[in-house]
Amino acid sequence: MAWRCPRMGRVPLAWCLALCGWVCMAPRGTQAEESPFVGNPGNITGARGLTGTLRCQLQVQGEPPEVHWLRDGQILELADSTQTQVPLGEDEQDDWIVVSQLRIASLQLSDAGQYQCLVFLGHRNFVSQPGYVGLEGLPYFLEEPEDRTVAANTPFNLSCQAQGPPEPVDLLWLQDAVPLATAPGHGPQRNLHVPGLNKTSSFSCEAHNAKGVTTSRTATIKVLPQQPRNLHLVSRQPTELEVAWTPGLSGIYPLTHCTLQAVLSDDGVGIQAGEPDPPEEPLTLQASVPPHQLRLGSLHPHTPYHIRVACTSSQGPSSWTHWLPVATPEGVPLGPPENISATRNGSQAFVHWQEPRAPLQGTLLGYRLAYQGQDTPEVLMDIGLRQEVTLELQGDGSVSNLTVCVAAYTAAGDGPWSLPVPLEAWRPGQAQPVHQLVKEPSAPAFSWPWWYVLLGAVVAAACVLILALFLVHRRKKETRYGEVFEPTVERGELVVRYRVRKSYSRRTTEATLNSLGISEELKEKLRDVMVDRHKVALGKTLGEGEFGAVMEGQLNQDDSILKVAVKTMKIAICTRSELEDFLSEAVCMKEFDHPNVMRLIGVCFQGSERESFPAPVVILPFMKHGDLHSFLLYSRLGDQPVYLPTQMLVKFMADIASGMEYLSTKRFIHRDLAARNCMLNENMSVCVADFGLSKKIYNGDYYRQGRIAKMPVKWIAIESLADRVYTSKSDVWSFGVTMWEIATRGQTPYPGVENSEIYDYLRQGNRLKQPADCLDGLYALMSRCWELNPQDRPSFTELREDLENTLKALPPAQEPDEILYVNMDEGGGYPEPPGAAGGADPPTQPDPKDSCSCLTSAEVHPAGRYVLCPSTTPSPAQPADRGSPAAPGQEDGA
Repeated sequence: MAWRCPRMGRVPLAWCLALCGWVCMAPRGTQAEESPFVGNPGNITGARGLTGTLRCQLQVQGEPPEVHWLRDGQILELADSTQTQVPLGEDEQDDWIVVSQLRIASLQLSDAGQYQCLVFLGHRNFVSQPGYVGLEGLPYFLEEPEDRTVAANTPFNLSCQAQGPPEPVDLLWLQDAVPLATAPGHGPQRNLHVPGLNKTSSFSCEAHNAKGVTTSRTATIKVLPQQPRNLHLVSRQPTELEVAWTPGLSGIYPLTHCTLQAVLSDDGVGIQAGEPDPPEEPLTLQASVPPHQLRLGSLHPHTPYHIRVACTSSQGPSSWTHWLPVATPEGVPLGPPENISATRNGSQAFVHWQEPRAPLQGTLLGYRLAYQGQDTPEVLMDIGLRQEVTLELQGDGSVSNLTVCVAAYTAAGDGPWSLPVPLEAWRPGQAQPVHQLVKEPSAPAFSWPWWYVLLGAVVAAACVLILALFLVHRRKKETRYGEVFEPTVERGELVVRYRVRKSYSRRTTEATLNSLGISEELKEKLRDVMVDRHKVALGKTLGEGEFGAVMEGQLNQDDSILKVAVKTMKIAICTRSELEDFLSEAVCMKEFDHPNVMRLIGVCFQGSERESFPAPVVILPFMKHGDLHSFLLYSRLGDQPVYLPTQMLVKFMADIASGMEYLSTKRFIHRDLAARNCMLNENMSVCVADFGLSKKIYNGDYYRQGRIAKMPVKWIAIESLADRVYTSKSDVWSFGVTMWEIATRGQTPYPGVENSEIYDYLRQGNRLKQPADCLDGLYALMSRCWELNPQDRPSFTELREDLENTLKALPPAQEPDEILYVNMDEGGGYPEPPGAAGGADPPTQPDPKDSCSCLTSAEVHPAGRYVLCPSTTPSPAQPADRGSPAAPGQEDGA
């Protein structure tokens, strides 16, 4: 059985155990007697961020050993060390001088300790004399007070924390630059409890140790008025409500005004006591103070409302009170009944009227009728909800000057009475009273032949339905499989002939946009972005992943047919807000105009009956040379590996930096920059592609991902892994990883580290190692992209300029006849959609029989791939084994 010791290759397990036991328990004196060390590590003491170097030197005979560094008796697994070996004679068996240097780039507390060098000679282990690294400087803040707003005279807490060394570290709090204690150590420490403020103040803390004083940031605590209390109803009318409240304390700042909001509520549905915002646009009124009272007018009678109030000072508004349910009372009708008619026929009088046209201000409960003659008292009757009545007159019916009045009433009382209407005698030939009119029966609407009409309509509808189903089925079949498979005349290969619908109407797109319920402004911007789904014919699948698939397609442009790549996305759009965000970004991406950025052609939708919103389909230009990652893999792992010159690799990096510089000026963050998402066009220029996870920064300079989704963790910046915040600087981190991919010809980043371990691996200060044959300047540029503080990383403008200067400094590349780029497939390759968190798997090896030794760059091979062919005449500067496949265990760049 064998065991891998850190940085020592594969050695027997027994040796590892013996080594560890010897380091811990072997007596120091025994080693010192025969120690080969002639120089031991020194001591380093300094402040945080210091760059220091430890060095040890030994003289050995024969093959020089590998020097390992120990910190506090433990082997440093990923030490930034270099080893120099100088022979003292011409024979390999002569003495050698070995010098090992350990570089500490930025001194931190975790770097402090005892350092020694360890070598393995024969069957014995030797360690050097120890050197010490100590951290000593001004205090360092781990936590500082933050800005906040508080209500007047309300208690709150502030926090501040600092550390050395040297310890101890005492904290002194200051309010408005005045210390809260006489001396450090006698005042409040890490947590400061403030019983309340009556004015806006500033707070900071000082950290004291033996080296001096460090001052934290200054936090501003803004004092706002307290929440008003005792919101209550004073009086109410059918269309008015008068409310009053008690203001809260506001410190030294007087209240300027109070704001009251009222919103209609259907018995309180949708309004909860603590709900911060109303479900609909509220009625908002401002009240001068004092008095703390306001009359709300123009309300609906007999209607429930919810009201709340907040008061404002010069420092800002207070919090809202809880919603208070109120209701306007029911009112009386505002007008009398209309069109009253009264006729008399003998001893009977017939009265008829219509409902008042004026607002009722409540629920109509009925009508009251009053009639009175010249010599008779007034008679009052409750009619109910009827609008006509027959009166039986007393005596012989010869009542003179009889008048009738009618009024409507609600639960609040009677409305106004109508004007008196005189009772008129009915004469022969006059129209009959309303209640006596009899409606003649009308003829039936349908006679027996209507059954024939209904039967014919059903048969016609069935025929139309069968025809529609047939056409839909035929269209789906043509779209999926092509209209016909037939061989070409030249090569006898099977190709697909597409039939794209020629007719196109903008009404289809408008109908789709209207059905989505998006804003009119956004619909107007989408006129040139949306593409009719029926104008796109799909062919074979070019790539498929967890988040979607890319298919070859053809787009009918009325006068021509354009070959495109159609990307279907599986990322669910669950809300209208997410849909509008996606479409807004599509409008922006449609306007991209840069040679190193793939331009969006259009967007269409494919609907699903089971989903509330249709799935977006993105239409992109067709790139026949495929994605950069596959290109790099084939150059290294193909049947005939090819060495790619450094000039070509630097040109790829400069192209990507130029494209990302353009995107950053457009305030776009990519969030998934990787070699697999960069495409090679026909001129072998790189275009940044795959904006499936991109976001436009509308406000501020960062974007926070709301929903947790699977992400490519090995390309993501450390701050994005921690709190899902993305900025242009997090794209710079991903660009550094992409540079490493290009320099290693497509290797997977962080070999041997699992996705779940990446965050802890980065937190420990580890980064990707310098690839073999990578220029020191290029690796230094990568390392700057991986700075822990995003502000310390370069911008894409700096990266582009440095890469272009590096490219100019390199000697001219060999002529293109050294490497032939053979188009093995008209379809090319497209990257798998975003979401391959661990990096793409290496492509399937080409079949040896698909050799391209006799093909030119214009020929097409039926195998359906792009490969690289070495030239027949190798370059003198190119080593024979430079492009050979990596040996097992070396592919990870260890």
